[in-house]
Amino acid sequence: MKVTYDKKADAANFVFQSGKYHISKEIGDGVIVDYTKDGKILSIEILDFSKRMPKGSIKDTLTSKKVELLAMS
Repeated sequence: MKVTYDKKADAANFVFQSGKYHISKEIGDGVIVDYTKDGKILSIEILDFSKRMPKGSIKDTLTSKKVELLAMS
Protein backbone atom coordinates (compact mmCIF):
# COMPACT_ATOMS: atom_id res chain seq x y z
CA MET A 1 0.00 0.00 0.00
CA LYS A 2 1.18 3.50 -0.81
CA VAL A 3 -0.10 6.58 1.01
CA THR A 4 0.33 10.09 -0.34
CA TYR A 5 -0.69 13.37 1.24
CA ASP A 6 -1.05 16.67 -0.57
CA LYS A 7 -0.80 19.36 2.09
CA LYS A 8 -2.05 22.18 -0.17
CA ALA A 9 -5.16 20.21 -1.16
CA ASP A 10 -5.41 18.59 2.30
CA ALA A 11 -6.05 15.25 0.61
CA ALA A 12 -4.74 11.79 1.44
CA ASN A 13 -4.71 8.98 -1.09
CA PHE A 14 -4.39 5.33 -0.07
CA VAL A 15 -3.36 3.18 -3.06
CA PHE A 16 -3.88 -0.56 -2.59
CA GLN A 17 -2.88 -1.81 -6.03
CA SER A 18 -1.81 -0.45 -9.39
CA GLY A 19 -3.98 -0.68 -12.44
CA LYS A 20 -6.40 1.22 -14.60
CA TYR A 21 -9.45 2.57 -12.85
CA HIS A 22 -12.84 2.10 -14.43
CA ILE A 23 -15.00 4.25 -12.20
CA SER A 24 -14.75 6.54 -9.18
CA LYS A 25 -17.54 6.72 -6.63
CA GLU A 26 -17.95 9.19 -3.80
CA ILE A 27 -19.07 6.87 -1.03
CA GLY A 28 -19.34 9.59 1.57
CA ASP A 29 -18.76 13.32 1.87
CA GLY A 30 -15.23 13.78 0.53
CA VAL A 31 -14.38 10.05 0.39
CA ILE A 32 -13.76 8.79 -3.14
CA VAL A 33 -13.08 5.19 -4.12
CA ASP A 34 -11.52 4.19 -7.45
CA TYR A 35 -12.56 0.76 -8.78
CA THR A 36 -11.29 -1.48 -11.56
CA LYS A 37 -13.64 -2.78 -14.24
CA ASP A 38 -14.11 -5.99 -12.24
CA GLY A 39 -14.98 -4.12 -9.01
CA LYS A 40 -11.66 -4.28 -7.14
CA ILE A 41 -10.65 -1.23 -5.10
CA LEU A 42 -7.57 0.53 -6.43
CA SER A 43 -7.47 3.51 -4.09
CA ILE A 44 -9.35 5.64 -1.60
CA GLU A 45 -8.96 9.41 -1.51
CA ILE A 46 -9.97 11.39 1.57
CA LEU A 47 -10.52 15.12 1.15
CA ASP A 48 -10.17 17.55 4.08
CA PHE A 49 -7.94 14.93 5.66
CA SER A 50 -6.61 17.08 8.51
CA LYS A 51 -10.16 17.91 9.61
CA ARG A 52 -11.11 14.23 9.80
CA MET A 53 -8.17 12.88 11.77
CA PRO A 54 -7.26 13.47 15.43
CA LYS A 55 -4.26 15.82 15.55
CA GLY A 56 -1.81 13.32 17.02
CA SER A 57 -2.67 10.61 14.53
CA ILE A 58 -2.05 12.86 11.52
CA LYS A 59 1.54 13.45 12.55
CA ASP A 60 2.07 9.72 13.18
CA THR A 61 0.52 8.81 9.84
CA LEU A 62 2.45 11.39 7.84
CA THR A 63 5.84 10.65 9.40
CA SER A 64 5.61 6.94 8.65
CA LYS A 65 8.37 5.63 6.35
CA LYS A 66 5.71 4.33 3.95
CA VAL A 67 4.13 7.75 3.34
CA GLU A 68 5.11 9.90 0.39
CA LEU A 69 4.51 13.60 1.02
CA LEU A 70 3.70 15.74 -1.98
CA ALA A 71 5.28 19.15 -1.72
CA MET A 72 3.15 21.54 -3.67
CA SER A 73 3.53 25.29 -3.57
